[in-house]
Formats: sequence, C-alpha cells, structure tokens
Amino acid sequence: MISLVKYTASPLNTLTTPSHVPPRPQLWTLPTIQNVQQITEPSLSSLKPLYIENFTLSTKLLRRRGVECKAYEADRSRPLEINIDLPGERVGVEAAQRVKIGLYFATWWALNVVFNIYNKKVLNAFPYPWLTSTLSLAAGSLMMLISWATRLAEVPKVSFEFWKALLPVAVAHTIGHVAATVSMSKVAVSFTHIIKSGEPAFSVLVSRFLLGEAFPMQVYLSLLPIIGGCALAAVTELNFNKIGFMGAMISNLAFVFRNIFSKKGMKGMSVSGMNYYACLSILSLLILTPFTIAVEGPTMWAAGWQTAMSQIGPNFVWWVVAQSVFYHLYNQVSYMSLDQISPLTFSIGNTMKRISVIVSSILIFHTPIQPVNGLGAAIAILGTFLYSQVHPPMLSICLRQIKSSDYEIQQYHDLYFLLRKPKR
Repeated sequence: MISLVKYTASPLNTLTTPSHVPPRPQLWTLPTIQNVQQITEPSLSSLKPLYIENFTLSTKLLRRRGVECKAYEADRSRPLEINIDLPGERVGVEAAQRVKIGLYFATWWALNVVFNIYNKKVLNAFPYPWLTSTLSLAAGSLMMLISWATRLAEVPKVSFEFWKALLPVAVAHTIGHVAATVSMSKVAVSFTHIIKSGEPAFSVLVSRFLLGEAFPMQVYLSLLPIIGGCALAAVTELNFNKIGFMGAMISNLAFVFRNIFSKKGMKGMSVSGMNYYACLSILSLLILTPFTIAVEGPTMWAAGWQTAMSQIGPNFVWWVVAQSVFYHLYNQVSYMSLDQISPLTFSIGNTMKRISVIVSSILIFHTPIQPVNGLGAAIAILGTFLYSQVHPPMLSICLRQIKSSDYEIQQYHDLYFLLRKPKR
C-alpha cells in the first residue's frame, strides 16, 4: 500500500474564477501495510514512493470541486490515477450515489417481480421446466450476442483460461437455475422464495464444514431464525410438494457452490458484471441444452405446446417471450449493481427483493396462506436480514479509482481496503 507521496518541482495548476476561491485542498493519506486489516492481493501493495505527475484543483460549474492527482510509482512507467474529493463535493456525490443505488434496486426488484409472474404463468400452462429454463438462457445469450455484434455493449476480451475458470461456475449456475424452475412448476412462487431465503444457512454450513472457514457466534445464531422460519413455512404450507421443496433446496446449495467457484476461480479476471453474466449464460446454455432434450424432448414439448395454445391462445407466446427476456434482464441488472454497491448492501437488497416477490405473487395468484405460514416466512426473511447485518462485513470503502494497466480492483473478488483520515 502506498505510504509516501513525493512531488516534483512542477507548478501546481489550478482553475479558479474571480468570484469563487476554492478551499484549500484536504489531502487523504493512504495507510501503511501495518494499518491495513485485510489484503488479499499482495500485488496491490507497495511501499515505494509515489511521484506526482500532475495535480489539478478544479471548480468547473462550481458543482464538481475536486483534486485530480496523476501519479506513478518509482518503478512503473504508467501512472496511477488518484481522484481526491473535497468535503463539499462528497455531499453531492453521496446523494447522487444513493439515487443511483435506489434506481438499481427499483429496477432489479421490478424486473424480478415481472419475471416470476410470467414464469409461473408459463409453467402453469406449459409444465416443462427444463425447456423453460433453456429458453431463459437462450434469450439472454441472443440478446448479448446482438449487443456485441452491434457494438451496443463492449465485447469482452476473454481467454481460454477465463472459460476454463468459468466452467464450474456455469455448471453450478445451471443446476441452480433448473432446480428453482422445477420448484416453481410444483409449488407456489411465494413458497419457493421462502425456502430460497435459507441460502445463507447453506453458505455458512458449506464454508464451515467443506472449506474450514470459521465464523463468529453471531453468524451462527442468525441462522436459527432462517432455519426455523423455513421449517415452519414448509410444515404449514397448504399445497406442499416434495419435488418443489427439494428443488428449492437444491437451488440454494447449487448457488452457494456457484459463489464459491466464482470467488476461487474467477479471481483476477477483469470482466464487467454485464459481460460476466452474459458469458455465464452462454456457457450454461451449452451445458443445459443436451440434458433438456434428453429429459423432456420434442415429442413432449409439441403436445404441451398445443395444449397451452388451445387454452391460452396467442398470448401464451408473449408469456414465454416475457419470461425469457425478463429473466436475463433482472439477472443482468443484479450483476451490474455489484459494480456499484458493496456486498452487504447487495445482500440487504436481495432480502427486500424476496419480500417484494413473495407479496406480489400472493396478491396476483391469490395464493392461500395461513397465519402460521406467514409467520414462518417473516421469521425466515428476518433471519436473512440479521445474517446480512452480523456477517463479518467486508470493508466497504474500496480503491475503485486506483487503476493501472496491470490490474483493476473489482468488487466481486473481495478486494476491500480501509482508508482512514489522518488524526489531527
């Protein structure tokens, strides 16, 4: 970690207006190695001097007041870009960031609710979850291929090593996706999401017993309401189905392994959230297609399609299209949001998303629910929220603005560092 800053004799360039004199810049000091609590990537640390190449104080439009500092380490040929915000600017930046996060959450939740509604409608009329899952991945893959071909989205520069590391992630993602769809084809949407709210319990147990990771006692205690709430909701479910229950449980376990494989194997892979999920969808589609044909097959699909068209009419086609498109969009937005928010905020947003899906599905499909069943759901969701609060929080202030040609700090890889102001 850079602990010493030197500057050359080059003059300090400032942009000011006669009517407004900017305040004296307040410089932030980066901590030394001894003050950093967690460093998971040794290559990101440095004790070498940092030479100032360009230092600019700007008050453009009086709304963007900041200090831009271009610097480089003594043994690096390319500069590191460091933006140091002034206190007056931080208020506006933080407000804009809150609005941006709010828009991400609103879009994420809305897309997820719409997907779950159309997904359940399609499965009620066309009970073939393997094909439905495949169409969801196919629609997303096609959308991204078109975006890359038309340059609407930046084409990712990936290597064979990237696809090799992505393979186990895609396998786990495929299993989790199909299992969740099978669950929704057998039980109510609300019940599937109640069971899926127990994913943190699977995450902790797998990490503890398979990976040997230790957690504070508060984390284990937060699992009690999750497990108890899911169990209470399951035993009081009016339309309980064993296949639907097991599908949701398998989905939880698969997504836990997906996250583990992603953290272990994708470390150091510099791909944006949108392109990462696009590549994941394409690889999952290739994995899933042969299994879909083997399990269900064209003969079953043809008969089921005719039945659905005779009962629903042409609107059924639009249901299938909407289900497939909205599945990709809500997942894409969720992965894109990881570029902007911390994992803790994302976890809280994911909890609130489940609440919106459960409530909306109960209202739209008129799902019968008993008070005890609702209590179990509330306890499970509350436990999920508590878990997100007591789980050892990763440091949320990230060196996002420090980049070089050799590496890029990304949120997925848990590279979080502590920046503290020097005591006065």
